[in-house]
Amino acid sequence: MKYISTRGQGGEKSFQEVLLAGLAEDGGLYVPAELPQFSLEKIRSLRGLPYNELAFEVIKPFVAGEIPDAKLKEMIDDSYAEFAHEAVAPLTQLKSQQWVMELFHGPTLAFKDFALQLLGRLLDYVLTEKGERAVVLGATSGDTGSAAIEGCRHSEALDIFILHPYQRVSEVQRRQMTTVLDTNVNNIAVQGNFDDCQAMVKQCFSDQSFLPENTSLVAVNSINWARIMAQVVYYFHAALELGGPDREIAFSVPTGNFGDIFAGYIAKGMGLPIGKLVVATNQNDILHRFFQENDYSKQGLEHTLSPSMDIMVSSNFERLLFDILGRDGKALADLMATFESTGKLSVTDDRWQNIRKLFDSSRTDDQSTCEAIKALFDRTEYLADPHTITGIRALEEVKIDSSMPKVVLSTAHPVKFPEAVEKAGLESPELPHHMKDLHDREERYDVVDNELNSVKGFIQKRLSQ
Repeated sequence: MKYISTRGQGGEKSFQEVLLAGLAEDGGLYVPAELPQFSLEKIRSLRGLPYNELAFEVIKPFVAGEIPDAKLKEMIDDSYAEFAHEAVAPLTQLKSQQWVMELFHGPTLAFKDFALQLLGRLLDYVLTEKGERAVVLGATSGDTGSAAIEGCRHSEALDIFILHPYQRVSEVQRRQMTTVLDTNVNNIAVQGNFDDCQAMVKQCFSDQSFLPENTSLVAVNSINWARIMAQVVYYFHAALELGGPDREIAFSVPTGNFGDIFAGYIAKGMGLPIGKLVVATNQNDILHRFFQENDYSKQGLEHTLSPSMDIMVSSNFERLLFDILGRDGKALADLMATFESTGKLSVTDDRWQNIRKLFDSSRTDDQSTCEAIKALFDRTEYLADPHTITGIRALEEVKIDSSMPKVVLSTAHPVKFPEAVEKAGLESPELPHHMKDLHDREERYDVVDNELNSVKGFIQKRLSQ
């Protein structure tokens, strides 16, 4: 398996090179040069496998022998062994032909655990084999940070620095990060928004001269291909549980950074019959505007009740644009340069109409979020978090064949967002047993100015101690 940059430079890379690099040297994102192809017969043969065994079969082609199969399987087994539900990603039926796939049974109660538990182990293995150390640098709008910390905290080959927007994540999300006191874990609260944090991470990757000699950065955000690779698995899992591959499945996905739904696009590209992918957004609706109006343009970022989707620019959308443009790296680089200079882009009408055959979208504001949480609970006694509910509500707005099974990706446990639940007129659930004392644990984090040199200086100081 070889990987290429969406912006066309740098040639082909191996899985290990892509794993450690994160962002491509030309500023693009890595994608497989060609996707592995699973025949319908091959997909049928995966029915009935436990989640970890299915994950091994789906992930193995992307690693392509660069990690011994036995070691890869061991890492996958370990990644999902401590999830709180034996099904790992259980499906709960809401009504006829509609299910929620619960992706919040991992250690930090969010879908990010599926990728980051594995990513931490992959990084630790490759760095240890090379006899190297690395610095994990990431930005979080809420859930990536705690999942990355949980996946990397035990690694002797990694130091980890996570940027989060100061006072713009929920208290539970913050405490899940800041109460981890391992010496290799550093939490940085930036006095800005998530896009500011994400931009600084990208700038640090572009110029790593501020780091000590023989030290390099590793990405844990969804710009790292290994994150997408791990998320592909649960699309296969859901489809196989609901009659796939002998019937098409539709998926509705709450997303801000486009990584979680792009994994579904990859699954379809591998041969999984997917009839529709629905992008569910909050008021920060750049993706919704693209799929409805061919308008991908920056607007002011709003702080909402679904903070993990409070994102102005969706990093992973570049990966889809690369395919929309016929995998023309130069054309994509030119388009992104236009976006960086003007804050907006669009594609030709024929290309836009073509991608719309697979994708649809929906936008849910805060008021509708609360109303929908309450309405769903009154109807089913199912409590959805404010991100998941955007995906459920989206299915009421978009047109999908009524006979097609529809799966909403439930991205987080509602306990992480008590404000939204209480504004919906409901009682917030209690923390799970392993987190009962979360609000009593000691916190450790540093608040820094919304300025690149302040962040770089903080990292330099910590690494020199």
